[in-house]
Formats: sequence, structure tokens, C-alpha cells
Amino acid sequence: MLNKNRCLLYAITDRTWLNGRTLEDVVEQSLIGGADIIQLREKNLEFNTFLDTAIKIKRLTEKYRVPLIINDNIEVCIQSNADGVHIGQGDIPLVKARKILGKNKIIGVTAKTIQQSKEAQLNGADYIGVGAMFGSTTKKDALPLTFEQLSDIRKSVTIPIVAIGGITADNIHKFKGTGVDGIAVVSAIFKQSDIKSATEMLLDKISEL
Repeated sequence: MLNKNRCLLYAITDRTWLNGRTLEDVVEQSLIGGADIIQLREKNLEFNTFLDTAIKIKRLTEKYRVPLIINDNIEVCIQSNADGVHIGQGDIPLVKARKILGKNKIIGVTAKTIQQSKEAQLNGADYIGVGAMFGSTTKKDALPLTFEQLSDIRKSVTIPIVAIGGITADNIHKFKGTGVDGIAVVSAIFKQSDIKSATEMLLDKISEL
């Protein structure tokens, strides 16, 4: 189960902007800055390297008592003892994922519609990632959702909702009054030269919503 009070700032990793730093280094800086959840997103690593990376990041998230979510890969989640997985609409069905992982792992689901959101809640999702709100730097074909659509989705379910997609410190204020439980970001943290300060700034902005 995901604590609604512990998903304000959801940081999704990306190796694109490491610039000589290690992934562990930048993740730890985001944790020091106050990130509530870390999602390890690795689309191009072979299994053993992905697993090795997950084990290293898990040590960090345990140190800071923050959940580690694995993007898409259930087997990596199991073998690294991560806290859960995040799955898209085209990935393994939620019901099957829950059966494999059991009731104690966190499972998040991407949703873009009220129907997808209701189905996710009905089938046992712990939270929903809704977006892309402003397009996406990591998913070029992601079409932006309107704030009206976000509001309608919020009203349709009771589980936590995390907004995602092109969110930065400059546009977070637009979520005021939407009822979202958290904000998920990639480049707004990991593209920045000072990860810790960028994370702290984002948290300050979110606290004003």
C-alpha cells in the first residue's frame, strides 16, 4: 500500500544526463533533497545489468527509507527485493502482476482515462500515474492531458494519483486545486547540475499546492 503522504515527489531515473556522475550518485542526491519515491526506469539495459543496478539503488532507498519502484520489469523487482513495480497499459496485466507479486508489493499503473483509472483501482492498483500533462521528454508520442481530464480522473478514484509528463518547477503551480497526491518528474531532477537543490525546490513548490 502506498502512503498518500509519502508520494509528493516521485523521481524517475534517466541516464541521459549523468555527465560523468554515477546513477547511484544522482539518486542519492535526490534522496538527500527529499524525493519520496524512486522509480528505476531502464529501457535499454540487459537483465543482469538492470538487476545489479536495482540492487545498488535499493540499498540507497533503504538507507533513506524511501520506496523503490521498478519500471515494467517484475522479475527485477522480485530479485532485487524492490518495493514494487510500475506498469503501463501495454505491459503485463495488473491482475497477473498482483498475483505474481502478492499483496505487499506496491503496483502503480499508468492511466489516461477515467475508464483506465477505475479499472486500475478495481484490479488492485496502489496508485495511478496520470499523464502526460505537458507532453514528455522520455516518451515523444505522449499526448498532453488537460487539467479537466486530470480533475475528472481524480474524482473517479480514491487511490493516490501522481501527475507526470513535462512537469517542472515553473509549471507545478498549475496543479493547485487539482487534488493530485504527488508529482512525478524526470528531467526536472536528473537533468539538473545540482540534484539536491533542484529536488528541494520542487518540494517547496509542491508544498504550496
